Amino acid sequence: MIKNQLITNALLFVIGLIGCGVNHQNIIATLLAIEVMLLSAGLNFGVFSNYLNDSYGEIFSIFILTVAATESAIGLAIFIIVYKLKGSISLNFFTFEKKR
Repeated sequence: MIKNQLITNALLFVIGLIGCGVNHQNIIATLLAIEVMLLSAGLNFGVFSNYLNDSYGEIFSIFILTVAATESAIGLAIFIIVYKLKGSISLNFFTFEKKR
């Protein structure tokens, strides 16, 4: 039982990693990929908390969910500000290379 849950959580984490690696231009998809990675980590803490009959994993899982929600709220606020200023939320605006 725990093996299946851990494999599923590992697959979710890998999907999030692939999403961060593939989406260099789309900042919303990158944020969603980071969200998937945080949620899979929280699920791992919940699984191990249930397996070990310990409540610390569940408390830490709730903390991870809080961090993920905060990250989404701040990220969306930044998106709105950048969209109002630049007219686009593409990551091309955030390059720090000098133009020749």
